[in-house]
Amino acid sequence: MPGEFELIRRYFTHPARSAVLGVGDDAALVRVKPGMLLAVTADMLIAGTHFFADADPRELGHKALAVNLSDMAAMGAAPRWATLSLALPRFDARWLGAFSRGFMHLARIHRVDLIGGDTTRGALAISVQVMGEVPPGRALTRDGARTGDEVWVSGTLGDAALAIAAFDGAVGLTHAEHVRAARRLHTPTPQVALGVALRGVASSAIDVSDGLIADLGHICERSEVAAEIELPRVPCSAILRRHGDEPAAQVALLAGGDDYELCFTAPPARRGAVERAARRAGVKVAAIGVITRIGRRRHRVKVTDGRGRPVTVKHGGFEHF
Repeated sequence: MPGEFELIRRYFTHPARSAVLGVGDDAALVRVKPGMLLAVTADMLIAGTHFFADADPRELGHKALAVNLSDMAAMGAAPRWATLSLALPRFDARWLGAFSRGFMHLARIHRVDLIGGDTTRGALAISVQVMGEVPPGRALTRDGARTGDEVWVSGTLGDAALAIAAFDGAVGLTHAEHVRAARRLHTPTPQVALGVALRGVASSAIDVSDGLIADLGHICERSEVAAEIELPRVPCSAILRRHGDEPAAQVALLAGGDDYELCFTAPPARRGAVERAARRAGVKVAAIGVITRIGRRRHRVKVTDGRGRPVTVKHGGFEHF
């Protein structure tokens, strides 16, 4: 059985063209482009909490990087470097090869270099850190939403959570529907190009990882505002639309999480700029509501049926603890 350094050399040592020094030393060396800020994010995925222990390793490699790239997208940052740390219960060449292929395929798409990390024996856990660049004063943050701003989302929401609901027996999907929904769950597409295109356009942004209501609520909390969204305007796939009358589908759409689309705000006067940014990124976006003042009841996010009548959602989003 190969040791740690042979494992790293065999599966995770790749040319790091954008780094001064990559894998092989005690630390990597990188040079940020002149005039840029360094954006840094990290996520940990634990077997049994964030993914099934028997998850497809190639899809898992993709998702481990994708969730971090989604954080870069939400900041309007261009990702450049990544580190990867793995706890593995045992050496499994087939698993490691597939995981590495999934991770590195997505890294190449986004021109991200893997420049370091760690491996150890233990319960299966994956920790990824991504570093990127953003011009000073151009980062998208959660604290810029203002009363009157429009609320937007990219893509469609709910399919990832619908796949989990089907697995749990809360909603009945055909085999073909479950396969398509599960693809959104296991191999999400980080909206990096859209995040970069929204620099100077969006007033705030976040990625939808814990559910639309929860994540938009984070924007509202940091910006000290509230939001009202109209349920019929929230974009969803044909699969979710077909099951829209089932309670589990509505929960998946509004509170399911794992979509890794972008939720962002922008002044109404910037609507044309938002639409142009979306076209440049090749992504569909939809305006779903508006930022409002905080009411007496201090509800952060209100959902209506499109006629002003409130919609009650029992679940607020994913909770880590």
